[in-house]
Amino acid sequence: MVRSTDALDRDVRLFVYRCIIETGQAPGVEEVGRGLDADASDVAASFRRLEADHVWVLAPGTTNLSMPAPFSTVPTPFWVETGKGSWWGGCVWEAFGIPPLVGADGTVFTFCPDCNEPMEFRIEGGNLQPAGGIVHFAVPALRWWENIVFT
Repeated sequence: MVRSTDALDRDVRLFVYRCIIETGQAPGVEEVGRGLDADASDVAASFRRLEADHVWVLAPGTTNLSMPAPFSTVPTPFWVETGKGSWWGGCVWEAFGIPPLVGADGTVFTFCPDCNEPMEFRIEGGNLQPAGGIVHFAVPALRWWENIVFT
């Protein structure tokens, strides 16, 4: 099947997210290729385009998904639990987006970066419930993608 690059990128992205939501694991290029009946080299090129478009982050020098936003394939300080599964969020903002993305209420577990006290944030009906805390951005949003893993 011949797809435009836009159509392939959309299909790759949706396939990856479905896999993460259903299994808790990010698929690799070969698995996505088999699932979409697409050539692995085309899927690898799609992975790279999606990274260049700031959709997700690949592990350096590979096509392995590291941060398929809003999820993270590596542990972060942002653990999300819902009735449909549990995942790492790439950052607190992405973690807040996971429950609405999967269509469930959920809780984000993290800690205060100042005092290291545990913090929990509840998302119900797609809305963040009132909670205490202060948000501080060490890097202006305009510069986040200069080093998105650090940010």
